[in-house]
Amino acid sequence: MENFEILTAWIPEMNFFGNSLSELVIAVLLFFAILLAVRLFRKVLLRKFGKMAERTNTQFDDTIFEKISQISGIFYLIFAFFLTTKLVLNVDPASQKIVDGVFFVVLAYEALRLGQAVVFYWLRSSALGKNKTSLQGIQMIVRILLWAIGALLVFSNLGFDVSTLVASLGIGGIAIALAAQNILGDLFSSFTIYFDKPFEVGDYIVVGTHEGTVKKIGLKTTRISALRGEELVISNRELTESRVQNFKKLKRRRVDFEFGVTYDTPVEKLKNIPEIVKSVVEKVELAEFGRTHFHTFDDSSLGFVVVYFVLTGKKFDHMETQQEINLGILSAFEKEKIEMAFPTQTVYLKKD
Repeated sequence: MENFEILTAWIPEMNFFGNSLSELVIAVLLFFAILLAVRLFRKVLLRKFGKMAERTNTQFDDTIFEKISQISGIFYLIFAFFLTTKLVLNVDPASQKIVDGVFFVVLAYEALRLGQAVVFYWLRSSALGKNKTSLQGIQMIVRILLWAIGALLVFSNLGFDVSTLVASLGIGGIAIALAAQNILGDLFSSFTIYFDKPFEVGDYIVVGTHEGTVKKIGLKTTRISALRGEELVISNRELTESRVQNFKKLKRRRVDFEFGVTYDTPVEKLKNIPEIVKSVVEKVELAEFGRTHFHTFDDSSLGFVVVYFVLTGKKFDHMETQQEINLGILSAFEKEKIEMAFPTQTVYLKKD
């Protein structure tokens, strides 16, 4: 320090906002020295840490490296200025309080981002990470809690009475809750969806007259991609209050249908029809035969009932399997010369 005073002895003594010219020079040099140190840290130490993280098997250090690398340059500028005012410059209390407040806000922001990344990594690595819907819900709750706590810490550091603020928020929250019942209803319904899991992202569901694939479960609404390509936006409360059919849970589909053959079909061929249908169904890979019976004498046909199962919940595979079986039955009947019946009437004229 004595050497520096000798070096700056030639500088005329001038006063700028309570700081001499020599103090300002020292402050500027310190400011840029801190920025230079930060630059060296990011270019050398942080880069080495990144290379070390790449060689490890865990993704935790990669997450830490990514978040530290994403720290804004504005933060380092504010950090350098904060240290300069604390170590060198004489700043009036009111101005220093503003500088301290700004620095604490940006510091809290970066710390919360890093803390959030660490907590999210832990959640993804736990058993919860296997269920995307539950993970999304818990991450949302963690995000709200972290940022709420961070906001309270910032307000406390800035000199606000946090206890009074919390009490005011409680009273205001009641008023807001009464005014926004629908929004809050959707919010709580989203929690129900996240944790009860009636459906998840990627599931094919039917709600009333609407159906499609779930694309996103939000705080207020759920977005569904319909078969025609449009996006359906349905409130979460409506979903939790409605009957939802989830076809992802469907492991196999039951198919039953009826057909009729003409009355002039010989009895021997009628006896063979159940076996013919069974052989057709059993040749289809995704089908499992149930039963076939001759069960009704209709007005213009002899009625048979068929039951089989499609061993998949996918709509496309179900339709393909059904088509293959229908074509197979028609082909087999054509070979056996068995005619399908259709509504007809035979009129007999009697001569006097």
